[in-house]
Amino acid sequence: MSSNDQFAPGDPVARYQRVEPPVQHQPEPGVQYEMQPVPDLGESSYRGLGRLTGRRALITGGDSGIGGAVAIAFAREGADVAIAHLPEEASDAEHVLEQVRAAGRTGVSLPTDISDPAACRKLVADAVEGLGGLDIVVNNAGRQIAVENVEDLDDEQFEQTFRVNVFANFWITKAALPHLAPGSAIISTASLEAYQPAPDRLDYAASKAAINNLSKGLAQQLADRGIRVNVVAPGPTWTALQVSGGVSDEQMRAFDDESTYQRAGQPAEIAPAYVFLASAEASYISGETLNVNGAMVTP
Repeated sequence: MSSNDQFAPGDPVARYQRVEPPVQHQPEPGVQYEMQPVPDLGESSYRGLGRLTGRRALITGGDSGIGGAVAIAFAREGADVAIAHLPEEASDAEHVLEQVRAAGRTGVSLPTDISDPAACRKLVADAVEGLGGLDIVVNNAGRQIAVENVEDLDDEQFEQTFRVNVFANFWITKAALPHLAPGSAIISTASLEAYQPAPDRLDYAASKAAINNLSKGLAQQLADRGIRVNVVAPGPTWTALQVSGGVSDEQMRAFDDESTYQRAGQPAEIAPAYVFLASAEASYISGETLNVNGAMVTP
């Protein structure tokens, strides 16, 4: 990185080097600390300005990647954080929680399989208990497995992708609503794939488009409760999704070439969008999709 401060001026294209990852494979869901190179979550760069002082956030997929970067940023902005992750991701989760606690905030680990509706309801209850309430929900956890031909995309994968990416979003949001007062925020993670679907990611791309639509409807329904609902749609970002079956070997070799910037995004670059949408600075913004994608133009 060209600067140790994410707010420092400079050429955004040159802020990070190209990832140029070697071809590598991990079983799903993948662990970040085994990746080459390890993604940047903003551990040494993000500095908080008190935007979220006293807030309490639940973040799914908060152990690594974009969710991990959001957890660190939220904590440094003054929020207490609960992160949902799979048991296999415990080592990554502990790294993020170390950063949260070093910022002087409460950090809660909630190992959960969010493909189960009862588990989602328990997740929200445990987050409320662990944090003493809830103000922010970030539906970020996602599943992405590339399949070249639709004939090979089996029913189980298609359903599981939607259960993790879309159904869990619904279950968690519904369970959280009784705890969300006016001024609360719900933020979901969509993707550039919602607008420019890769042909080998049919289920993933379709699920991200569904998240976009679901969020825009919810924003209208919840406006009179004072709850804002927004979406962040990242472009190609270097996370564990890529090394655990999310892209083909050929796509991994060319991962830096997808964006207009000709380099992959880092999770640390995506997190500030969530901070903005969660903060009071975004009080007049609801039903919005904020595209963070290195100049890849979308509708």
